[in-house]
Amino acid sequence: MNLKYRHELKYFINQHQYQIIRQRLKNLVKQDKHVGPTGEYAIRSLYFDDINNKALHEKLGGIRDRAKYRIRIYNNDDRIIHFEKKIKFRDYIAKLKEPLTREIAEKLISGNYEVLRHSDKPLLIELHEEMKNNLLRAKVIVDYVREPFVCENGNVRITFDKDLRTGLNEVDMFDANLHCVRAIDDNLIILEVKYDEYIPEYIRLALQLEGLNRQSASKYVMCRKFLKTNSWEDY
Repeated sequence: MNLKYRHELKYFINQHQYQIIRQRLKNLVKQDKHVGPTGEYAIRSLYFDDINNKALHEKLGGIRDRAKYRIRIYNNDDRIIHFEKKIKFRDYIAKLKEPLTREIAEKLISGNYEVLRHSDKPLLIELHEEMKNNLLRAKVIVDYVREPFVCENGNVRITFDKDLRTGLNEVDMFDANLHCVRAIDDNLIILEVKYDEYIPEYIRLALQLEGLNRQSASKYVMCRKFLKTNSWEDY
């Protein structure tokens, strides 16, 4: 598997900071080509973890090198479904992904890993082994709205993630009417900055990152804390 590692910075910002930074960026960079008329799109991910909640405990324990698995869709649409593995290595991140059909996605969500038994895709072979040997299973839905900006210099991607919600114990990620509850303070937005080798100085000045509240809590962890207690949720 070919991995492209990138830097990733995360910050909590309030509505006032968001308005200021967003206004600066609009004069400097372009919006992502996939946004809708509002300049945003919706992201829904269903995260998986194993019988020991390895991904959760490694994050809470501060383990630097770790990985998470998820199925992701956009705008509650099943035309594009990806299974993804997000890898953290030291201060870098990388992502691997493979497309899924809705039929296969639903079987994986139900715990049926045999649908991947004859796959020739390394990532899906890995998923099959994780589900079979380590009881990797769907755990929590993470739902939010993203407003993305991109800058070709340094391959910088800046996103404002808003209205973070979780689907509690429900795992039907294709349900457009899924009942989700807010998993973050109403006034908070998650600012993420991803880049290859450098952030151009004019972008750094616009973001003024040094004055922001850098945070490490993942959306997965923030949403897991809202889960109702199940036999595997007693962490």
